[in-house]
Amino acid sequence: MNSYQPGRRQRHGRGRSRRRGGRGRFQEQRAPAPKQKTFWQRIAAFFGGNGGGQRKPATQSRNGQQQPQHQPREPREHREPRPQHKPEPVEVTSPRLYVGNLSFDATESDLFELFNGVGHVQNAEVVSYRHNQRSKGFAFVSMQTIEEAKRAVDELHDKEFLGRKLVVSGAKSSEHSHE
Repeated sequence: MNSYQPGRRQRHGRGRSRRRGGRGRFQEQRAPAPKQKTFWQRIAAFFGGNGGGQRKPATQSRNGQQQPQHQPREPREHREPRPQHKPEPVEVTSPRLYVGNLSFDATESDLFELFNGVGHVQNAEVVSYRHNQRSKGFAFVSMQTIEEAKRAVDELHDKEFLGRKLVVSGAKSSEHSHE
């Protein structure tokens, strides 16, 4: 017999499952509801993106030829590695030097000490991001004379410093950087 307590409501109706979304014994089987798009898929679809995951049909150009469809990118592990970009050596025409492939842990005082072994250093400046002050991996060092700068390039280019091989060359002048 069912124990009835006044003031208490039954949680589960007759024949209904306790699990949410479950089907009771006596309910008919329904087809699963179509999968709804996520919020971002709906936004992308609204703005003409392919948010639903379906492929867009190939489009025709003005001359009536079929344009190839954009191919999805391969996963990283299947792609061939990108060729390493080697910065072109810049001739030393001023006492200012570019120091690349710098360890992110290198400080201006580290560079000051390293380049002081070659000649007199006027200034060492590690370039960093404004928002978090993390090094960008390169710096500029100003030597006293052009001769000392050339000697620094000869001695320190490809030298290992804090676990990385330095790239030392003449800094591009402000005329070249705006091209």
